[in-house]
Amino acid sequence: MRWKKWKPSQTVKKMSKTHYIIPIFVPDLGCPHRCVFCSQKRITGMAGAPSGKKITDTIEQYLRTIPDKTGIRKEVAFYGGSFTAVDISLQIELLSPAYRFLSAGKIDGIRVSTRPDALSEEKMALLSTYGVDTVELGVQSMDDVVLYQSGRGHTSRDVLRAAALVRTWGMKLGLQVMVGLPGDTEEKDISTATDLRAMRPDLVRIYPCLVLRETPMADMFRKGEYVPLTLEDAVERCKKMLLIFASAGINVIRIGLQPSEQINLAGSVLAGPYHPAFRELVESALACDQLDILLSERAGINAADTVEVAVNERDISAVRGHNGRNVKFLRHKYGIRELITFADSQLGRGAIRLVTIDGIDYRYTMSRTDLAAKYETRVH
Repeated sequence: MRWKKWKPSQTVKKMSKTHYIIPIFVPDLGCPHRCVFCSQKRITGMAGAPSGKKITDTIEQYLRTIPDKTGIRKEVAFYGGSFTAVDISLQIELLSPAYRFLSAGKIDGIRVSTRPDALSEEKMALLSTYGVDTVELGVQSMDDVVLYQSGRGHTSRDVLRAAALVRTWGMKLGLQVMVGLPGDTEEKDISTATDLRAMRPDLVRIYPCLVLRETPMADMFRKGEYVPLTLEDAVERCKKMLLIFASAGINVIRIGLQPSEQINLAGSVLAGPYHPAFRELVESALACDQLDILLSERAGINAADTVEVAVNERDISAVRGHNGRNVKFLRHKYGIRELITFADSQLGRGAIRLVTIDGIDYRYTMSRTDLAAKYETRVH
């Protein structure tokens, strides 16, 4: 079953109501390598680093739009580039404005993103001095062959060392992974997710690999040396990886590109699994598996007319499926005429409760953790 091709849109999703990110985009000025997939200028929409004044102005502009009340977390996040690989003086220039807002109590945290091989005790000390409390590592893969073929310039051992450094300094650890890189396979992606889970990160981001214009990968693609994942395959891999992290209670804060990245990349993607609602596709695929198991294994039915399920209010769209995909699947497999979904504030995100089938009560509930356990049992 295929999803409709995506057409560029200027729609940007709203931020979380309790956690507001103030993004500062930094290009890859300090990166010593050129990854085959990388086009940071296209992603960040800029060629040079922002000045201290520009950062101050950006933070003030965002703060004017963020509610000033209890329970709201405001965080400055330096995205793009390899933050700790740039010159020390530039790091200080970038961090100083954010640290002033942090010291004044106007923001609650600072995070940076960097390469695993660009961290040291001295660099961690600098980050700590300027109030950084979260470090995200661009891991991409834990397979050394994939890392080499992707031009990453670091190994899986560098990831382990960097993650240990972040933990030693008492900071939150974020890990970023990419599926569908050169030399990659589904088995390698699953192995990478399992390795990352063992590091117990505080957060994870999962990105599908895209072929962007003006990148080495674009040349590889034109020559037939690289074949990107289809949208369906990327969704399937990310679904399995999300389950692996869910089984350990690890927060996957991003699957696919951010809205700002989508806008800057519109028209720049030559090939690959590009979709603005990529996370919804992944979560819908998970929900479809849960519904299938609830009906066939828990309830033991092979045909039904009307099914009622309860879910968290924020999951209703995912449970019904992108463009009603899950409803269509259930209709085809079980002859279901109607799937009724209603909100239950007592259910956590990702949980589905089968309430009735053709008016008969069932009350079976399946969480993503339950699904993850079932998936791992099948694998082993």
